[in-house]
Amino acid sequence: MEEITLEQAIDILTANSREISDVEEVFLLKSLGNVAAQDYFATFDNPPFNRSPLDGYALKSFDTNAPKSLKVIGEECAGDFFAGEIKSGEALRIMTGAPIPKGADCVIRQENVTFDGENIFVSQKLAPYENFCFAGEDIKSGNLLVEKNTKLTAAHVAILASQGVNSVKIYRKPVVAVASTGDELVKPGEKLASGKIFNSNLYLIASRLLEMGFEPKILGNFPDNDSFAEELYNLRNEIDLLITTGGVSVGKKDIMHDIVKKIGDKLFWRVQIKPGAPVIGWKCGKFLGLALSGNPFAAYATFELLARPVLAKISRRADILYRKSRGILADDFPKKSLGRRFIRAKFDNGKIFLPKRHESGALYSAVGCNALVDIPAGSDALKAGNEVEIVLL
Repeated sequence: MEEITLEQAIDILTANSREISDVEEVFLLKSLGNVAAQDYFATFDNPPFNRSPLDGYALKSFDTNAPKSLKVIGEECAGDFFAGEIKSGEALRIMTGAPIPKGADCVIRQENVTFDGENIFVSQKLAPYENFCFAGEDIKSGNLLVEKNTKLTAAHVAILASQGVNSVKIYRKPVVAVASTGDELVKPGEKLASGKIFNSNLYLIASRLLEMGFEPKILGNFPDNDSFAEELYNLRNEIDLLITTGGVSVGKKDIMHDIVKKIGDKLFWRVQIKPGAPVIGWKCGKFLGLALSGNPFAAYATFELLARPVLAKISRRADILYRKSRGILADDFPKKSLGRRFIRAKFDNGKIFLPKRHESGALYSAVGCNALVDIPAGSDALKAGNEVEIVLL
């Protein structure tokens, strides 16, 4: 297979991905971070009655045209209901959030009156509907509260709760499996023998998925042989996406080619980017496979560039898609780029700051970075002051 562009790879992957259509109904608090599977409309006005925005006295505004005393005929707190009607010369002591009684068209602050135990003395003129919150001021019956395919935030949950909604229909989250390959890899916490390294890739990809709101299915680390092909094949109807790291180049132990040939169909191999060019896109039954480089930063960069568009589509979450922007380099990048290259960077207030290390095997220099600089093929060394395009992570 010939090398393809990054954009071609994304098109192939998304074309071979399917949006999750399975719907679940969950308790309201469990819906946070999930995607609504239907529209939700208001069934009543909120607030459902005219209410007071402050502690004070409900009265008729024309009773404030001249200083006078008004008889206090009762008291109403939030949650109470005063069934009477305010007549001229009367006032009702009222607390924040309580319904404004019939006959009253304004509320005066309690600190702006003098109370003698039975009457209040009012010397401040109020306009009709001053300090008056109307029914439906926040939400009108019939308003669209949550649109289908919306990722539910705390504000959405609160709005639904204000309408008495106790359960929400959501799309199930994608099942994303994560694995690494390599005989040289050791699980953190175990003894590190000579020639071995601790496995960071598995934790990198799993952690990014967790940051995005997914719960990865951890398959662990596989050896450099095709013994795990059957295990992956048995997942063909259980998972939506499989992300692996390692085994994708042309070395003796780059076994993902054999795995794909044995149990799936290869969509592409090699993308015109650096780092991470030897990435494999493939399918097996229901799931889409994305086999990334074993070099830590290469795995990181290709996950951001290739996995995120797939995750955005299958989960119906546009917020996962990376955004592009432009900025001014604050540092030099001394290397020429024969092919398209992505380098790590920190984007801050229009400025782009580069770390000193950019090797695909180096991960520490990615700490604090929030962008990738997209360097076109055929570019000379970059200088501070150059304007460049970036991918925001």
